[in-house]
Amino acid sequence: MADGKPPFERIAAAIRRERDRAGISLTELAKRSGLAKSTLSQLESGTGNPSLETLWALGVALGVPFSRLVDPPRPAVQLIRAGEGPAAHSGQAHYTATLLAASPPGARRDLYRIEAQPGESRRSEPHMPGTVEHLLISTGRALAGPVDEPVELAPGDYLSYPGDAPHVFTALDPDTTGAIVMEHV
Repeated sequence: MADGKPPFERIAAAIRRERDRAGISLTELAKRSGLAKSTLSQLESGTGNPSLETLWALGVALGVPFSRLVDPPRPAVQLIRAGEGPAAHSGQAHYTATLLAASPPGARRDLYRIEAQPGESRRSEPHMPGTVEHLLISTGRALAGPVDEPVELAPGDYLSYPGDAPHVFTALDPDTTGAIVMEHV
């Protein structure tokens, strides 16, 4: 907790900040994101527990990278040990994305560490237009990429694919890990 606030309070403040910046009401954000207004009200009050999918939907609806909703300001030198950092868990698969580095002003990329287990696939809806994902597998094996053309990847394999189209990540081995760089246009 770099800023001393619990994660849900930081997320709540970020959602309010970005909704205010966009100049839209809670009702309009609910409409754009496909989420219930009551869910958004809980998230903005810090009492909700958003899934990875919920945060992505909010990012797309607000026109901001996911990282702006979960990452507090950071110092110039940053160390994130394995198992630390703002993590978001998928509501549909054993998949966790931990934000390692958000885009500083003027840059347009975010870096995530991925940890996944075999089972349900993590299917992602399109992110902001122009988004490209770069995936590097560290351990295990995964089936990843565009929903209609996923590729099997092993340690050391790199794959780049459009993040603004439906895409999937399925762990094929226990404790599959990797890194994703999301490039935003």
